[in-house]
Amino acid sequence: MFISTFEKQLDAKRRIVAPAEFRAAVAPLDGLFCFPSIEADCLEGGGKALFDRYAALIEAYPFGDPTRTALETSVMGGMHQLSFDTAGRITLPESVCDELGLEDWVCVVGLGSRFQVWPRQAWRGRLAEQRALAREGLIARARSVVPGAAEDAHG
Repeated sequence: MFISTFEKQLDAKRRIVAPAEFRAAVAPLDGLFCFPSIEADCLEGGGKALFDRYAALIEAYPFGDPTRTALETSVMGGMHQLSFDTAGRITLPESVCDELGLEDWVCVVGLGSRFQVWPRQAWRGRLAEQRALAREGLIARARSVVPGAAEDAHG
C-alpha cells in the first residue's frame, strides 16, 4: 500500500530515491509501472496490482470500443516499467518528465493502491483543491445519511 507524501529532489539524470515504504509495497516485483495520469497532470504509478486493475478495466470494454482504445493508448501506450537501482532509485522517463514538468523538487503522493508524482508547486495547489472536495463530499454525505449530522460535524 502506498501512503503518505514525500518531497524528493530529482538528480541530473532524473532519478529519484523511492520511499522505502513504496519499495516494500512492490518488493516481489522489484519494480514499478508508471504512466502519465488520465485524471490529472502528474505521473501515476504502482505495482503489478495497479497494472492488473487497469488491464481488467480495459478488458471490460469490447475490442474496438473508442473508450477502450483511448484507455489502451493512454495507459498501456504511455506505461513504463521502472526498476530500482542498488541505491533504491528509479529513473523517471525523460519524455514524461518533460510532458509533466517534473523538474528539481517533486512530491510523491501515496493513494493506497497507487501513487502520483507531481511538480512540488502543482501539488500544493492540487492538495488544497482535494481537501476542499473531500470536505464538501463528507458534508454532502453526512446530510444525506443522517439529517443534522453536517451541523454536528462543524460544532
